Amino acid sequence: MEQKMWHQMNTEELQQALSVDGSSGLSSVEANKRLEIHGPNELSEGEKVSPIALFLNQFKDFMVLVLMGATLISGLLGEYLDAITIVAIIVINGILGFVQEFRAERSLRALKKLSAPAAHVLRDNEVIQIPADQLVPGDVVLLESGDRIPADIRWTETNSCDVEESALTGESVPVSKHASPIDEASIPLGDQRNFGFMGTMVTRGTGRGIVVRTGMNTEMGKIADLIQQTESMETPLQHRLEQLGKILIVVALGLTVMVVIAGIMHGQPAYGMFLAGVSLAVAAIPEGLPAIVTIALALGVQRMIKRKAIVRKLPSVETLGCASVICSDKTGTLTQNKMTVTHMWLGGRLLQVSGEGYEPIGHILEDNNKAVDLKNDQALRRLMQIAALCNNASLAEGYHSEKPKKKVKEESSSTWEIKGDPTEGALVVLASKAGVTQQSLNGMYERVCEFPFDSERKRMSVQLKHQGGQLIYSKGAPDMLLEQCAYILWDGKVVPFTGTLRQKVLAANEGMAKSALRVLGMAYREVRSYEEVANENDAECNLIFVGLTGMIDPPRKEVRDAISKCRRAGIKTVMITGDHQTTAEAIANQLGIIQRGGMLLTGQQLENMSDDDLDQKVDDTYVYARVSPEHKLRIVKSLQRKGHVVAMTGDGVNDAPAIKAADIGIAMGITGTDVSKEASALILSDDNFSTIVAAIEEGRGIYENIRKFIRYLLASNVGEILTMFIAMMLGFPLPLVPIQILWVNLVTDGLPAMALGVDQAEKDLMEQRPRGAKENIFARRLGWKIISRGILIGVFTLLAFWLTLRVDPNSAEQLVKAQSVAFATLVMAQLIHVFDCRSSRSIFHRNILQNRYLVLAVLSSIVLLLAVLYIEPLQPVFKTMPLDLRDWAITLVAAGVPTFVMGIGSVLTGGKPRKTTPTQKRSPLIKSTNIRA
Repeated sequence: MEQKMWHQMNTEELQQALSVDGSSGLSSVEANKRLEIHGPNELSEGEKVSPIALFLNQFKDFMVLVLMGATLISGLLGEYLDAITIVAIIVINGILGFVQEFRAERSLRALKKLSAPAAHVLRDNEVIQIPADQLVPGDVVLLESGDRIPADIRWTETNSCDVEESALTGESVPVSKHASPIDEASIPLGDQRNFGFMGTMVTRGTGRGIVVRTGMNTEMGKIADLIQQTESMETPLQHRLEQLGKILIVVALGLTVMVVIAGIMHGQPAYGMFLAGVSLAVAAIPEGLPAIVTIALALGVQRMIKRKAIVRKLPSVETLGCASVICSDKTGTLTQNKMTVTHMWLGGRLLQVSGEGYEPIGHILEDNNKAVDLKNDQALRRLMQIAALCNNASLAEGYHSEKPKKKVKEESSSTWEIKGDPTEGALVVLASKAGVTQQSLNGMYERVCEFPFDSERKRMSVQLKHQGGQLIYSKGAPDMLLEQCAYILWDGKVVPFTGTLRQKVLAANEGMAKSALRVLGMAYREVRSYEEVANENDAECNLIFVGLTGMIDPPRKEVRDAISKCRRAGIKTVMITGDHQTTAEAIANQLGIIQRGGMLLTGQQLENMSDDDLDQKVDDTYVYARVSPEHKLRIVKSLQRKGHVVAMTGDGVNDAPAIKAADIGIAMGITGTDVSKEASALILSDDNFSTIVAAIEEGRGIYENIRKFIRYLLASNVGEILTMFIAMMLGFPLPLVPIQILWVNLVTDGLPAMALGVDQAEKDLMEQRPRGAKENIFARRLGWKIISRGILIGVFTLLAFWLTLRVDPNSAEQLVKAQSVAFATLVMAQLIHVFDCRSSRSIFHRNILQNRYLVLAVLSSIVLLLAVLYIEPLQPVFKTMPLDLRDWAITLVAAGVPTFVMGIGSVLTGGKPRKTTPTQKRSPLIKSTNIRA
């Protein structure tokens, strides 16, 4: 005989398995023995890394080592300002990396905060309070409303006990608990109604349970273990920059050595060529690249804050920009996390209820969208009274004031909150929309007693005094409530509840339930003067059925458009939720998540799948329902194995492992737990899925800007190297002296490159497919553009040098003028080329004045160039001399040809069209459900 699972055992079997008497609890001696065996009831944080080690780890990166080498070279050349700048860059990057990693490792500490600090247990036949970390398997724990469950317990006794488990299971509303065994061996966490899990909260009633798992063996402990085992992914940007750095070092040093050797072979002095070579190496390696990337990302972070997204890790914005799949939790992310009554059924009529959230503003409408007249509708009026009075929740209004904008008076806006059970709160809001408030009824009705909801009756009733008589108002699960009803309110009259009418009610209930609505029935009766109501059986008999209410946690209204925008951008949206399949499917269909041909998988199906099976289906699956934290992690890893860059959103503890494992983890700022926030890279301060779309757009724009200034810097550096290399190969004098090479590097690589980092995105950015996770930084013809423009810049700079030098090749003064012309040509060619880098097509396809920061940066660079050429004290330092009109004519023509010739060619050919998202194939899919009875 197979051993039963904890949830399959009855109370006697449970006590026997754990060797405990449920009426007296463990003895203190036995509890101490078990504590030595099982250890403290706490979550371990795993192996800790010291802050010093974390900080030192930041300096092992390849690009950091390159920067250190550049620092040494700059110091040897006497360029102390450059050396100090590079050291500052290294230190700032190290501090930023340290802060990010240190904050990320606080996930487990936040998880530990969810553990209860103390627990009431039965030991030695006495109820005592002990620290929760002293609990052991077999302890009998007593819990009441407001208590946090201190360990995984199996309920042995419950009294109207509801537990809030959304952070662990994703369940939208508190779950009613019971003590009865469950026959199924394999069952999702959300359906284990006879279990209480560590870290969840009792919201109503009382209960007693026996501890079956403690510490790292609990469901919360499993999540802690998953977080420890999950390694944070290296972002695509980090990978590409490391790859780029290695390429640049090898190429730049190789070409520099060749320049030096060629110069010496053609009779140039060895010392001068060595200085020129070192200067060329410093100029060729863009040591400012990490700083510009950091600045671009930091400015992107500031823009994201304005768009309600808080970035905890700088590269995360760029990573989100190449996301191909967004895995989103349902409750509170795609939906409002506010149970709302959307439909009612009364006497054969299906009514709709408008309005969203807890704000008591809305209308009750018939099929023709005509508002129902409450005064003349007895059934509706009665249903509203039951909704308001057979209820322990309340609706409260608060206020928050927004900061005044320019010339706008400060305004206060109200916020509405529910105090109590969300399901009951939805009924209070419904009644308030019809003008029936608890406050207006309190003077007319007086509660005599309450018969609270329990998991067996699945009903709640109240006994009320009204106008000298008494009433019973009841609500509950329709199937259970109908058994107690002998009459029905139909067309304004109380008539016998015939079999035909009963079938109509059941059909209406089934239709609403299929649409994923949580359905409650409403009934009442008048208490006769001679009746005595002693218990619920006396109260809940011969009831008059009034109608049904259907409620759901509604989707956020802006999410559908956001998902549609993601689809146009080639990004797949996947819903992963702990909620039931029916609810998940209905929400997914409303939001347009499931595409034709798409699939829905449940946690039970995932359990029976191998990783290979999941990999085969993951691309075609859009919704996962009734899943556990382990399932979420499997889904994310499966998508990553298929080559996707995965963004994972969520707000609960159960989302934390998958959030950390994803390429970018996104947590909810309002409803999110500390655990999910600490595991994330991005926090949405408004809990709004549409903010993710803004982040994607920002991320794509930042990455394209990084590509723009890489294109600019490297094409410029290729031009500088080739100018020197070709000159040495042809036996020319040096076209640029070392100080001029360094000055070109300073003038052109600084402000213009930074201005490209804040450039506006091109209009069709969000119509592109996501770039591949393994895409090379030089992909999409970027490498060709760098090489071709670099060659043209180098050739035309050398041509300007030769045209000036040939006037008098043997004159030292003419050589200085030729070097000045080459110097000016190189600078101007790069400053013209920077505008070409703004477009994927050509300089003529974008307004060159649009980026005013770039215009100012270029003007400032031109001023610095003119200063070196025309200020007499600077001329001996930089080996320059003033240029005349002929010189400037040569300079400007040679500088403009590389950019304008290529631009004219692009215009004549119409420009290379940018790739757009391919139309997705459509085929039959899961049918959406219509609410009709």
